Amino acid sequence: MTDDMLRAPAEVKYAEELDWLESVDDGPKPFSWRLSPRMVRLFVLGSQRSDGLDREIAQKWFGDRTFVERSIVTLASDRGLLLIGDPGTGKSWLAELLAAAISRDSTLVVQGTAGTTEDHIKYSWNVSMVIARGQSRESMIPSPIMTAMERGVIGRFEELTRATSDVQDALISILSEKYVSVPELDDDAIVFAKPGFSIIATANSRDRGVNDLSSALKRRFNFVRIPVVTNKRSEAEIVRFRTEELLRRHQIELDVPPTLLDILLQSFADLRAAAASATSDDEKLESALSTAEQIGVLEDAILHSNFFGDRILRAETLAGSLVSSLARRSPEDLAILNKYWHGVVEPRSKQDGDPWPAFLDGGRQAIATLS
Repeated sequence: MTDDMLRAPAEVKYAEELDWLESVDDGPKPFSWRLSPRMVRLFVLGSQRSDGLDREIAQKWFGDRTFVERSIVTLASDRGLLLIGDPGTGKSWLAELLAAAISRDSTLVVQGTAGTTEDHIKYSWNVSMVIARGQSRESMIPSPIMTAMERGVIGRFEELTRATSDVQDALISILSEKYVSVPELDDDAIVFAKPGFSIIATANSRDRGVNDLSSALKRRFNFVRIPVVTNKRSEAEIVRFRTEELLRRHQIELDVPPTLLDILLQSFADLRAAAASATSDDEKLESALSTAEQIGVLEDAILHSNFFGDRILRAETLAGSLVSSLARRSPEDLAILNKYWHGVVEPRSKQDGDPWPAFLDGGRQAIATLS
């Protein structure tokens, strides 16, 4: 079934695993949850020997377990969950995994943008049916959030701070009263939420000031802040996990040398340190230098090596991918990368040897091409 989808949702991708967890789950389940809180945590963070299971459950989200536990506890209460953090910290992936484990449906999603309206989180109308038969429940088109209310499952709202204040305020009554009024109808004019309904929202901390949340809306969410992964071991696990998924999806047989993964991790660590010590925005890369961007750099290099190279990942290709991905502003970002290549990569290539010299040459060539 997943072969027919460009990107299968978590409940489809891990359907067999979720089925098995349900079959062995004898823990108490809140409301209409498909798995108990302990099994939800195990699905997200993976199993350990102490869990005493007959099979291994792979880890899917890499981060502090307390963030996952607090998220699960919040969803078992009457409050909404707001995952907030820098871009690329895995907020949306965690939200999808939680919805898949709890409801077996992570697709009830509203994407917050400047064009998102109140209809997107409440309901709209099938115009042709309204003309033919008038306004009724049959001619109403429920939003993903209203559908989640009616089914008693998890609804998701991505990029909450990107939506306007009017749209945000429409969530207040949903989160507090747990119903939506439909004044156009005489009968069935109120849609009540069933037990098990909740909302997982995400917000980028870098969007602060775009459309700040009102105090009333903040009170109806439990905030879980997802930090940027700075531990090299954890970051390496995340990058390796996502890269293996890419290789399987494209049916690519290509090894990622550990030395090149170390170079990628070290380069991002160096650039983050430089950004932290910068005195102005002009001295910082526009990129957030997140783990997700590291994955993007490595994926780009792998695909380039597979389609246009000799199917061997080389340091020159990785360097070119890094420069091309991070040089978003010209000439500002190119100047920062050029300074890094001359001040850090060049000395390191002389001191540490292979594969740093090839990485040095590949980066220089990419910078020269883009300049």
